[in-house]
Amino acid sequence: MNCIMGGIVFLMLSTGFASCQAGTLAQFRTPLGDIEVELFREDKPVTVENFLRYVGNGAYTNLFMHRWVPGFVVQGGGYHTAVISNRTVIDAVSRQPAIPNEYGVGRTFSNTYGTLAMARVSGLTNSASSEWFFNLRDNRELDAVDGGFTVFGRVLRGTNVLNRFNNVSATNGIYRLLLEAPLNELPVLSQTPTFNDLVYVDISLLQLQVVPVPGGAALSWRSISNRPNHIEFSEAASSPWRILVTTNGNGGMLRFLDAGARGQTRFYRVRVDY
Repeated sequence: MNCIMGGIVFLMLSTGFASCQAGTLAQFRTPLGDIEVELFREDKPVTVENFLRYVGNGAYTNLFMHRWVPGFVVQGGGYHTAVISNRTVIDAVSRQPAIPNEYGVGRTFSNTYGTLAMARVSGLTNSASSEWFFNLRDNRELDAVDGGFTVFGRVLRGTNVLNRFNNVSATNGIYRLLLEAPLNELPVLSQTPTFNDLVYVDISLLQLQVVPVPGGAALSWRSISNRPNHIEFSEAASSPWRILVTTNGNGGMLRFLDAGARGQTRFYRVRVDY
């Protein structure tokens, strides 16, 4: 059984101070279904933090998959739609400085089917910035290209969505639109596409929010559907975690009041069993 953690929240009710770190599970919501991805934060810290910054600062708003090579990869992180002068246009994601390649940092993960890896400029090892791709097959040859393409996550649930991108039959409902490069392998959902037919990707993180209230601490989080969602607490950074509540997720926001938090200092986290 795999246990995926959300961010740890520290709450000191005596002062009302709370801070939150990002989670280690990301949900990629697409018109074809959801993909749930474990991020290798401990092994690829720079890469994951870079990805989380893009998610957190809104750079990926209205993001869409912009490259589709059946039997190889489906790629995103580079382009989104924007409204400029009352017109919807395709615009490049605002890129942060490139990050160092972390293929050999921590545990080494191969570019196998269902993994998430950073894209980069051909021939430039340390050029990854905003773009990433899902491996649609075992692409182990990418491990030896210019220092290796850094794998920083793996699909836990949603391979049925990836498999749609390996289906090139006319009845699959995904078509490739040949625009000018770099959008010359663009996946769309209609043979006569509009902006509504792009394969949009809404990325969210497994995070726990904690708000001090007169009755204790109000906890809320976007749950992972059809999986045990555990809210755990600890009264010190070095103390063992204890389960506060366990519930089956429904994919929506869930809430719980921790009445035992009154006058206490507590750490919280959400854990999901896979």
